[in-house]
Amino acid sequence: MAHTSQFCTFYLDKLLFGVELKGVQEVIRSLDMTRVPLAPAVVSGLINLRGQIVTAVDLRRRLEMKPSPPGMLAMNVVVRSEDGAVSLLVDEIGDVVEVEDASFEPPPKTLRGSIRTMVLGVHKLDRGLMHVLNTERVCESLERAEVS
Repeated sequence: MAHTSQFCTFYLDKLLFGVELKGVQEVIRSLDMTRVPLAPAVVSGLINLRGQIVTAVDLRRRLEMKPSPPGMLAMNVVVRSEDGAVSLLVDEIGDVVEVEDASFEPPPKTLRGSIRTMVLGVHKLDRGLMHVLNTERVCESLERAEVS
């Protein structure tokens, strides 16, 4: 019997990404955000999630992608990290997909910059490549950005 994993998928600039479902706390629509003075550029602000204060990370900026179009409301994929919950701001939410672990491949050589360091690899799906995001690396990088 083949081993499988489940992923919560989302889109950034028409690219399909996935994070392991077991690390996702919840997925929610756009929320009001409080800006944080002197925060790193990747931190869009703080959101209040039923009394829990959560840092919202602009994933496009974190992955060095072009900014989202004006007026586009980001969706929140709230993931659990070692330091608590973090909201990853994404363009659009996809589906939960189950893939065989055997279909996992290294990141494509065409990925450049920080996106390459934050993608563990890819799974080939019917609708294209799903880039598997390393959420711990995204959050670790965020901590280093805050210190500098």
